[in-house]
Amino acid sequence: MIGRISGTLLEKIPPLVLVDVGGIAYEIDVPMSTFYNLPELGQAIQLHTHFLVRDDAQLLYGFASKIERSLFRSLLKVNGVGAKVALSILSGMSTDEFFQCVAAKDVTALTRVPGIGKKTAERLLVELQDKVDALAGGSVQGSLPTEQNDSVRTQAEDALTSLGYKPAEIKKLLDKIGDQQLTVEETIKLALRSTVR
Repeated sequence: MIGRISGTLLEKIPPLVLVDVGGIAYEIDVPMSTFYNLPELGQAIQLHTHFLVRDDAQLLYGFASKIERSLFRSLLKVNGVGAKVALSILSGMSTDEFFQCVAAKDVTALTRVPGIGKKTAERLLVELQDKVDALAGGSVQGSLPTEQNDSVRTQAEDALTSLGYKPAEIKKLLDKIGDQQLTVEETIKLALRSTVR
């Protein structure tokens, strides 16, 4: 099990980051809550990780905090929730917002996350109800702006696609934001926030 990665940030193309550790570069998928807090390229980075082995792939997921990783692992134990959906949940709301959602039994907020239908949302609320107190303890907030080589909109579209949104949904979300002078991270954050509220 790979529990933590410390190295140099080489690339960040949401939701993927590339981290150099002693000459070996690891591709790590991160939720947008972690992506918002990444340092500049070439800077040191440390991520709490979860290593997932499937028949067709070996995947590494990274998180800025242990509480995000703990929530991710708890989500994976819920029937019908895979890594992609778990990342979407962590991308669409902070850990605190998720805990409040579970405490309030807010099915509607959960069904706004791509990949979560009403039955899955209800299952999440039931199965995680007793675990919220044990998991709760803080969340990662804030953002660090960074520009990538491609256009902001194109990268935002790619990130939202990887989180499970359909092209029509992505167009609607990004059109709603309009032509503001925003970074990729800010654009994605606004788009995701508008789906939760």
